[in-house]
Amino acid sequence: MRSDILKKGVETLPHRALLMSAGVKKEDLASGKPFIGVANSYNDLIPGHVHLSDLTAEVKRGIRDAGGIPFEWGVPGICDGIAMFVEMRLSLPSREHVADNIELMTLSHSLDGWVGVTNCDKITPGMLMAAARLDLPAVILTGGPMKANVVEGKKHHPIEGFRIVGQVKAGKMGVEEAEKMVSIMACGAGSCVGLYTANTMAVVTEVLGMSLTRCATTLAVDPLKRTQAYETGKAIVALVSKGIRPKDIMTREAFENAIMVDMAMGGSTNTVLHIPAIAKEADLEITVDLFDEISRKTPNLCSIIPAGEYEMADIDLAGGIPAVMNRLEERLKDSPTVNDVSIKEIARKGRVLNDDVIRAPEHAYHFEGGIAVLKGNLANSSVIKQTAVQKEMLVHSGPAKVFFSERELMDALEAKRISEGDVVVLPFQGPAGAPGMPEMLTPTDAIKGAGYQRVALVTDGRFSGATTGPCLGHVEPEAYNGGVIGIVRDGDMIDIDIPNRRLSVKITDDEIQERLKHMKIPERTLTPLLRSFREKFSGRKS
Repeated sequence: MRSDILKKGVETLPHRALLMSAGVKKEDLASGKPFIGVANSYNDLIPGHVHLSDLTAEVKRGIRDAGGIPFEWGVPGICDGIAMFVEMRLSLPSREHVADNIELMTLSHSLDGWVGVTNCDKITPGMLMAAARLDLPAVILTGGPMKANVVEGKKHHPIEGFRIVGQVKAGKMGVEEAEKMVSIMACGAGSCVGLYTANTMAVVTEVLGMSLTRCATTLAVDPLKRTQAYETGKAIVALVSKGIRPKDIMTREAFENAIMVDMAMGGSTNTVLHIPAIAKEADLEITVDLFDEISRKTPNLCSIIPAGEYEMADIDLAGGIPAVMNRLEERLKDSPTVNDVSIKEIARKGRVLNDDVIRAPEHAYHFEGGIAVLKGNLANSSVIKQTAVQKEMLVHSGPAKVFFSERELMDALEAKRISEGDVVVLPFQGPAGAPGMPEMLTPTDAIKGAGYQRVALVTDGRFSGATTGPCLGHVEPEAYNGGVIGIVRDGDMIDIDIPNRRLSVKITDDEIQERLKHMKIPERTLTPLLRSFREKFSGRKS
């Protein structure tokens, strides 16, 4: 074991004294028990994380009962919903920060394995990146979704507030009435109720084989979640004993399975950012084209908030992720899991308990999966959640309305300067341009809340899993790096064709080149962290 260096030899006598000063017993050191880290992303700012210390206590109890010594430390977590529109540029950089945090702690302290206790958007992918990078035995415990409030037969939850903002800006609702809605939108502990990024990444984690079966959909407040935490603690000790590592589990087949289930459920477009980043740490290459390839042949079997009316609690009652995989069993590739059984075996044992919540492929909501990748002279690639687009907007052509900040766009909504048929363009929102690639849920839901039916949005920023409608993000190359999106002007006609995967602006090649020569980059206020993030993703010539 890696920890043997601390347990044996005169050279590490002071190390043992320091460990005993922290509460480790001398007999435990002599017994050769494995050192197991527990990376706890608890804080009392995020509803998805307010209960994680209780779960962490159960993880540690499981580790002790299985014969390990647990060591807990804190991992930061950002709530995208709270940071959005106010200061969200640090959210995506925090993913790398989480991965670095775990590398620092596990390697510095010679740990034999570790458990990541997580729930929200960037923390879970950051932990998976660390698992692949370090390739030490690891198990991820996701904290579970919240339960929506049901008032007079209608579900309410925090994310609907973004749409209410649009209603207020459009004069369809008064501020006082909107403020009264806040109380019924507050739901308590757990990740937000729909298939947003947090829950999508929990699903990905389970299908990758890195969390216990049913972990992704078990509610935060369900007593079963505490049992899962305890069993997670026992599982990590078993993995250390057997020498099973994340790269044994997170194979290429596992990533392809995860993308397939993501497409079948209609998850967040942010998986296009996170899955390739995790795979890269595992020395595997996953491209955006693979998402489109898998999506084209994977039926969309679920209609979950924001694309539909069902919440994650409904998926859990219908059989959870094993039930979804059961529908896809013949398409799945076999891969191992931390459960000591293969993913195909879990799929075979899965049972669908509600045929509308998790439909059979022949009765799919859509016969293609959740994500489509569009290309053209406006983008080498761009991403859209096609299952959340109304049929009449699958093909659209309209004049551009260009804004360089979310606030400018929100002001335009309030002033009614956006018309039906417009294509709103938000450039310089990418990893280098913003920098930090903030999510665009505030403008996308505000447009919908304002009542627009035929307004599209194109950005080199990214979208929340909560985004619906004809919203194209992740445009590459981004404006800051010379992307054509940076030179689009008001009135330029933009063509969107989702079935044929095309995104184009009606400008000649010569005009594009001429405009690129004179493109101006907006000034941004940068912290040192944001400056370093911009440098990492900048493709500009100095």
